[in-house]
Amino acid sequence: MKHSLFDKIFLGFLVLLVSVFGLLIFYSTKATKDALVEDRTLALTNEAVLIGEQSISAYYMGLISEETLAANLEIYSSTLDSSIWIMDSKGIVIASAAAPNHPEAPKNLYFLDYEFDMTSNQTFTGTFYGTFKEDVISVCTPIFTMDNTPNGMIILHSTFQSVSDMQRNLLSAVYVPFLVMLVVSFSLLAIISGKIMRPIKKINTVAEEYSKGNFDSKMEINSQDEIGQLASTLEYMASELSKLDEYRKDFISNISHDFRSPLTSIKGYIEAIQDGTIPPEKQDKYLNIVVQETNRLSKLTSSLLELNNADTYGLWLVFKDFDIVQLVKNAMRTFEGKCEGKNISLILNNHCDKSKVHGDKTKIEQVIYNLLDNAIKFTPEGKSIYITLTEKGEKIFVSVKDEGCGIPKDSVNKVWTRFYKADASRGKDKQGTGLGLSITKEIIKAHNENINVVSTEGVGSEFSFSLSKASKEDTDTTKE
Repeated sequence: MKHSLFDKIFLGFLVLLVSVFGLLIFYSTKATKDALVEDRTLALTNEAVLIGEQSISAYYMGLISEETLAANLEIYSSTLDSSIWIMDSKGIVIASAAAPNHPEAPKNLYFLDYEFDMTSNQTFTGTFYGTFKEDVISVCTPIFTMDNTPNGMIILHSTFQSVSDMQRNLLSAVYVPFLVMLVVSFSLLAIISGKIMRPIKKINTVAEEYSKGNFDSKMEINSQDEIGQLASTLEYMASELSKLDEYRKDFISNISHDFRSPLTSIKGYIEAIQDGTIPPEKQDKYLNIVVQETNRLSKLTSSLLELNNADTYGLWLVFKDFDIVQLVKNAMRTFEGKCEGKNISLILNNHCDKSKVHGDKTKIEQVIYNLLDNAIKFTPEGKSIYITLTEKGEKIFVSVKDEGCGIPKDSVNKVWTRFYKADASRGKDKQGTGLGLSITKEIIKAHNENINVVSTEGVGSEFSFSLSKASKEDTDTTKE
């Protein structure tokens, strides 16, 4: 049987309170009984002394008759609700008075115990040698003559009824408030648990919806406590999972498209060569296209592996000091041929007095290559691309600004998304993978630096990133 959290809390609280209540009853009952018995014993002892002084001494001195003594004992017995036995020095009962439901006194005390000590005070709790059917409190007080010689004994036997009545009254004064407190506690527990369990059940229900892929479900819990924070965290998690799910779908769609297009071209051209559709004199041309498409697939695969490694293990960086201006110039020379083909000017603006930075030279070279390649891709013929380096404090900023078509305002923040391409038709850039800027951002992020983009449609785009200046000592370090 499945128990809810409320059931467990309720049962645990119930077991705890019942256990505490049981221990309280056991301890208080025993402690109260012992205290009342002790108090009753002391009271009976005092009464026995009083009876001895007032009646027994007068009887021994001949001041009162045996009948008067018996009448006095009856009064004492009724008042104290106790049986009274008076014995001489030989243990013979010379007078007695029995309380209701008590047996008559024995003829001789030594018939009960022939070794009974009649010279000292004694107390007993029980049936007093089997004389009574129920437990009684027995107080034995010796009688002394004027010269302090033992001359008999007074024994008072009191029932436990008075002790039990007093114990019941005392314990009821304790138990009733405790029971009231118990009822109030369980009522409060029910109210508090209800307030806690309702949102928890709501969270559980919505979490089940999340597990089914329904990330639009809302908690609708607005409290500022830990449960409210948990609900907010789960809603945020659902939002991120929703984005992840959308990303997964887009990833599969994009990678399927980017793999299918070149594979279709490769398959088509090779089949055309095999069946003779493409004549031998034109085969070199189409084989070159096949090689280009194969290179595109290889580049796409390498980019995917690089991003996957960055996600899983983080980028492996080898830090050292290098000249960023020289690195930019080398990259510009790499693209000279491509720029001449499109009649694009590459312009370097260097405003740095000290151009050495600290970072992974190979990775930063890849960043500059990706930014320049991206700028050339979207810059029309006859336009210019500006590479600017500036110093600000302990940072050097590198920007690549083109005079291209620009990026739509609602797409500026999406350029870092994997497989994203600003042209919705995806037709302008057949060689692009849509991963270059994603890799670029991962590299700059691994350097603990920032990269930003500012773009205006019809004017162009500017990508800029920062790097830390080199320290005075030229050192090489490695970081993952």
